[in-house]
Amino acid sequence: MTEHNFLQSADPLAWPVHPSWRPLVNRFWLSQQGQALLVFLKQRLQAGAQIYPPEPLRALCLSPLSDVKVVILGQDPYHGMGQAEGLAFSVPSGVAAPPSLRNIFKELQRDIGHVPPFEASLSPWATKGVLLLNTCLTVEDGLPASHAKQGWEALTDQITFAIAESAKACVFMLWGAHAQSKTTLIAQAASHKPSTCLVLQANHPSPLSALRGPHPFIGCGHFSKASLWLRSKGLPMDWRLES
Repeated sequence: MTEHNFLQSADPLAWPVHPSWRPLVNRFWLSQQGQALLVFLKQRLQAGAQIYPPEPLRALCLSPLSDVKVVILGQDPYHGMGQAEGLAFSVPSGVAAPPSLRNIFKELQRDIGHVPPFEASLSPWATKGVLLLNTCLTVEDGLPASHAKQGWEALTDQITFAIAESAKACVFMLWGAHAQSKTTLIAQAASHKPSTCLVLQANHPSPLSALRGPHPFIGCGHFSKASLWLRSKGLPMDWRLES
Protein backbone atom coordinates (compact mmCIF):
# COMPACT_ATOMS: atom_id res chain seq x y z
CA MET A 1 0.00 0.00 0.00
CA THR A 2 1.35 3.43 -0.94
CA GLU A 3 2.40 5.88 1.78
CA HIS A 4 0.04 8.52 0.32
CA ASN A 5 -3.69 8.35 0.94
CA PHE A 6 -4.71 10.03 -2.30
CA LEU A 7 -4.00 9.53 -6.00
CA GLN A 8 -0.61 10.88 -7.11
CA SER A 9 -0.86 10.53 -10.88
CA ALA A 10 -3.03 9.12 -13.65
CA ASP A 11 -0.47 6.47 -14.48
CA PRO A 12 -1.78 2.88 -14.59
CA LEU A 13 1.81 1.58 -14.38
CA ALA A 14 1.86 2.89 -10.79
CA TRP A 15 -1.20 0.76 -9.90
CA PRO A 16 -0.03 -2.84 -9.50
CA VAL A 17 -2.35 -5.73 -10.37
CA HIS A 18 -1.90 -9.49 -10.17
CA PRO A 19 -0.54 -10.94 -13.45
CA SER A 20 -3.82 -12.84 -13.99
CA TRP A 21 -5.60 -9.50 -14.46
CA ARG A 22 -2.92 -7.82 -16.58
CA PRO A 23 -4.22 -8.79 -20.08
CA LEU A 24 -7.76 -7.57 -19.31
CA VAL A 25 -6.52 -4.35 -17.71
CA ASN A 26 -4.06 -3.62 -20.52
CA ARG A 27 -6.79 -4.04 -23.13
CA PHE A 28 -8.95 -1.59 -21.24
CA TRP A 29 -6.25 1.10 -21.07
CA LEU A 30 -5.71 0.78 -24.81
CA SER A 31 -9.43 1.17 -25.52
CA GLN A 32 -11.16 4.45 -26.28
CA GLN A 33 -12.93 4.37 -22.91
CA GLY A 34 -9.69 3.67 -21.05
CA GLN A 35 -7.85 6.49 -22.80
CA ALA A 36 -10.72 8.91 -22.13
CA LEU A 37 -10.71 7.95 -18.44
CA LEU A 38 -6.98 8.68 -18.14
CA VAL A 39 -7.46 12.08 -19.79
CA PHE A 40 -10.25 12.84 -17.30
CA LEU A 41 -8.13 11.81 -14.30
CA LYS A 42 -5.17 13.88 -15.50
CA GLN A 43 -7.38 16.92 -15.99
CA ARG A 44 -8.89 16.60 -12.52
CA LEU A 45 -5.44 16.20 -10.92
CA GLN A 46 -4.13 19.22 -12.81
CA ALA A 47 -7.13 21.19 -11.54
CA GLY A 48 -6.06 20.39 -7.98
CA ALA A 49 -8.70 17.77 -7.17
CA GLN A 50 -7.87 15.40 -4.32
CA ILE A 51 -8.76 11.95 -5.58
CA TYR A 52 -9.12 8.70 -3.62
CA PRO A 53 -7.89 5.97 -3.33
CA PRO A 54 -4.13 6.07 -3.99
CA GLU A 55 -4.24 2.69 -5.79
CA PRO A 56 -7.56 2.36 -7.67
CA LEU A 57 -6.83 -1.22 -8.76
CA ARG A 58 -5.77 -2.60 -5.38
CA ALA A 59 -8.58 -5.20 -5.38
CA LEU A 60 -6.99 -6.69 -8.51
CA CYS A 61 -3.63 -6.82 -6.78
CA LEU A 62 -4.82 -8.81 -3.77
CA SER A 63 -7.35 -11.14 -5.46
CA PRO A 64 -6.05 -13.19 -8.45
CA LEU A 65 -8.71 -14.07 -11.02
CA SER A 66 -8.39 -17.83 -10.45
CA ASP A 67 -8.84 -17.41 -6.67
CA VAL A 68 -12.05 -15.36 -6.74
CA LYS A 69 -14.99 -17.22 -5.21
CA VAL A 70 -16.97 -14.26 -3.82
CA VAL A 71 -17.56 -10.85 -5.38
CA ILE A 72 -18.88 -8.02 -3.21
CA LEU A 73 -19.88 -5.07 -5.39
CA GLY A 74 -19.88 -1.53 -4.06
CA GLN A 75 -20.62 1.74 -5.83
CA ASP A 76 -17.67 4.10 -5.49
CA PRO A 77 -14.88 4.61 -2.91
CA TYR A 78 -15.33 6.43 0.38
CA HIS A 79 -14.90 10.16 -0.24
CA GLY A 80 -13.42 11.12 3.15
CA MET A 81 -9.73 11.72 3.80
CA GLY A 82 -7.86 8.50 4.57
CA GLN A 83 -10.87 6.18 4.25
CA ALA A 84 -10.61 4.63 0.77
CA GLU A 85 -8.04 1.87 0.26
CA GLY A 86 -9.12 0.45 -3.09
CA LEU A 87 -11.31 -2.30 -1.63
CA ALA A 88 -15.09 -1.93 -1.59
CA PHE A 89 -16.51 -1.06 1.86
CA SER A 90 -13.05 -1.43 3.48
CA VAL A 91 -10.93 1.21 5.23
CA PRO A 92 -7.20 1.11 6.05
CA SER A 93 -5.93 -0.26 9.33
CA GLY A 94 -6.44 2.23 12.15
CA VAL A 95 -9.39 4.03 10.52
CA ALA A 96 -12.79 3.83 12.20
CA ALA A 97 -15.44 1.80 10.37
CA PRO A 98 -17.96 3.99 8.47
CA PRO A 99 -21.69 3.29 8.99
CA SER A 100 -22.09 0.89 6.03
CA LEU A 101 -19.13 -1.18 7.19
CA ARG A 102 -20.47 -1.25 10.74
CA ASN A 103 -23.70 -2.73 9.36
CA ILE A 104 -21.69 -5.35 7.46
CA PHE A 105 -20.00 -6.33 10.72
CA LYS A 106 -23.40 -6.36 12.47
CA GLU A 107 -24.83 -8.77 9.88
CA LEU A 108 -21.67 -10.89 9.96
CA GLN A 109 -22.09 -11.34 13.72
CA ARG A 110 -25.87 -11.91 13.52
CA ASP A 111 -25.54 -14.39 10.66
CA ILE A 112 -22.52 -16.50 11.56
CA GLY A 113 -21.47 -15.31 15.01
CA HIS A 114 -18.22 -13.54 14.10
CA VAL A 115 -17.48 -10.78 16.60
CA PRO A 116 -16.55 -7.51 14.83
CA PRO A 117 -12.77 -7.22 14.49
CA PHE A 118 -10.63 -4.61 16.19
CA GLU A 119 -9.43 -3.40 12.79
CA ALA A 120 -11.94 -2.35 10.12
CA SER A 121 -9.91 -3.32 7.05
CA LEU A 122 -11.41 -6.09 4.92
CA SER A 123 -8.05 -6.87 3.29
CA PRO A 124 -7.92 -10.37 4.89
CA TRP A 125 -11.01 -11.25 2.84
CA ALA A 126 -9.28 -10.04 -0.32
CA THR A 127 -6.51 -12.58 0.23
CA LYS A 128 -9.07 -15.37 0.74
CA GLY A 129 -10.76 -15.05 -2.65
CA VAL A 130 -13.21 -12.22 -1.97
CA LEU A 131 -13.02 -9.53 -4.66
CA LEU A 132 -14.07 -6.25 -3.05
CA LEU A 133 -14.92 -4.32 -6.19
CA ASN A 134 -16.47 -0.90 -6.56
CA THR A 135 -18.17 -0.25 -9.90
CA CYS A 136 -16.43 3.15 -10.05
CA LEU A 137 -12.85 3.11 -8.77
CA THR A 138 -12.04 6.75 -7.95
CA VAL A 139 -13.81 9.66 -6.28
CA GLU A 140 -13.01 13.23 -5.27
CA ASP A 141 -12.78 14.47 -1.72
CA GLY A 142 -16.24 15.12 -0.32
CA LEU A 143 -17.97 14.47 -3.65
CA PRO A 144 -19.66 11.05 -3.84
CA ALA A 145 -20.16 9.69 -7.37
CA SER A 146 -17.99 12.50 -8.78
CA HIS A 147 -16.19 10.07 -11.12
CA ALA A 148 -19.22 8.03 -12.12
CA LYS A 149 -19.79 7.47 -15.86
CA GLN A 150 -16.24 8.49 -16.78
CA GLY A 151 -15.17 5.01 -17.91
CA TRP A 152 -14.49 2.95 -14.79
CA GLU A 153 -17.81 1.12 -15.18
CA ALA A 154 -16.65 -0.34 -18.50
CA LEU A 155 -13.61 -1.86 -16.79
CA THR A 156 -15.51 -3.19 -13.78
CA ASP A 157 -18.16 -4.69 -16.08
CA GLN A 158 -15.37 -6.52 -17.92
CA ILE A 159 -13.94 -7.74 -14.61
CA THR A 160 -17.35 -8.97 -13.44
CA PHE A 161 -17.99 -10.70 -16.77
CA ALA A 162 -14.56 -12.41 -16.72
CA ILE A 163 -15.19 -13.86 -13.26
CA ALA A 164 -18.71 -15.10 -14.04
CA GLU A 165 -17.49 -16.60 -17.31
CA SER A 166 -14.44 -18.44 -15.92
CA ALA A 167 -15.04 -19.22 -12.24
CA LYS A 168 -15.44 -22.79 -11.06
CA ALA A 169 -17.89 -21.40 -8.49
CA CYS A 170 -18.52 -17.82 -7.41
CA VAL A 171 -21.03 -16.01 -5.20
CA PHE A 172 -21.99 -12.49 -6.25
CA MET A 173 -23.25 -10.37 -3.35
CA LEU A 174 -25.20 -7.51 -4.87
CA TRP A 175 -26.12 -4.95 -2.22
CA GLY A 176 -28.27 -2.10 -3.46
CA ALA A 177 -29.70 -1.14 -6.84
CA HIS A 178 -26.36 -0.07 -8.30
CA ALA A 179 -24.80 -3.49 -7.72
CA GLN A 180 -27.99 -5.30 -8.72
CA SER A 181 -27.84 -3.67 -12.15
CA LYS A 182 -25.07 -6.22 -12.91
CA THR A 183 -27.44 -9.20 -12.60
CA THR A 184 -28.07 -9.48 -16.35
CA LEU A 185 -24.36 -9.15 -17.13
CA ILE A 186 -23.53 -12.01 -14.73
CA ALA A 187 -26.27 -14.20 -16.20
CA GLN A 188 -25.00 -13.58 -19.74
CA ALA A 189 -21.41 -14.41 -18.79
CA ALA A 190 -22.40 -17.64 -17.04
CA SER A 191 -25.09 -18.70 -19.51
CA HIS A 192 -23.07 -21.75 -20.58
CA LYS A 193 -22.67 -22.91 -16.96
CA PRO A 194 -25.33 -21.22 -14.80
CA SER A 195 -24.84 -23.57 -11.84
CA THR A 196 -21.40 -22.05 -11.19
CA CYS A 197 -22.72 -18.64 -10.09
CA LEU A 198 -24.90 -17.81 -7.10
CA VAL A 199 -26.37 -14.30 -7.07
CA LEU A 200 -27.50 -12.93 -3.68
CA GLN A 201 -29.34 -9.61 -3.53
CA ALA A 202 -30.23 -7.30 -0.65
CA ASN A 203 -30.47 -3.61 0.11
CA HIS A 204 -27.28 -1.58 0.46
CA PRO A 205 -25.80 -1.76 4.00
CA SER A 206 -26.07 2.01 4.36
CA PRO A 207 -28.08 3.11 7.43
CA LEU A 208 -30.58 4.65 5.00
CA SER A 209 -31.54 1.27 3.55
CA ALA A 210 -30.10 -1.56 5.66
CA LEU A 211 -33.36 -2.18 7.51
CA ARG A 212 -35.75 -1.17 4.75
CA GLY A 213 -37.91 -3.67 2.88
CA PRO A 214 -38.51 -5.61 0.79
CA HIS A 215 -34.97 -7.03 1.06
CA PRO A 216 -33.28 -5.61 4.19
CA PHE A 217 -29.53 -6.03 4.43
CA ILE A 218 -29.70 -6.78 8.15
CA GLY A 219 -31.08 -10.31 8.25
CA CYS A 220 -30.19 -11.21 4.66
CA GLY A 221 -27.98 -14.12 5.77
CA HIS A 222 -25.66 -13.77 2.80
CA PHE A 223 -22.54 -14.89 4.63
CA SER A 224 -23.98 -18.22 5.75
CA LYS A 225 -25.71 -18.77 2.40
CA ALA A 226 -22.44 -18.16 0.56
CA SER A 227 -20.51 -20.48 2.88
CA LEU A 228 -23.05 -23.29 2.51
CA TRP A 229 -23.17 -23.02 -1.30
CA LEU A 230 -19.40 -22.79 -1.69
CA ARG A 231 -18.92 -25.80 0.59
CA SER A 232 -21.24 -27.77 -1.70
CA LYS A 233 -18.83 -26.90 -4.52
CA GLY A 234 -15.78 -28.01 -2.54
CA LEU A 235 -14.67 -24.44 -1.79
CA PRO A 236 -14.76 -23.66 1.94
CA MET A 237 -14.91 -19.98 2.91
CA ASP A 238 -13.43 -18.52 6.10
CA TRP A 239 -15.04 -15.15 6.92
CA ARG A 240 -12.81 -14.41 9.90
CA LEU A 241 -10.96 -11.10 9.61
CA GLU A 242 -8.42 -11.66 12.35
CA SER A 243 -4.81 -11.99 11.22
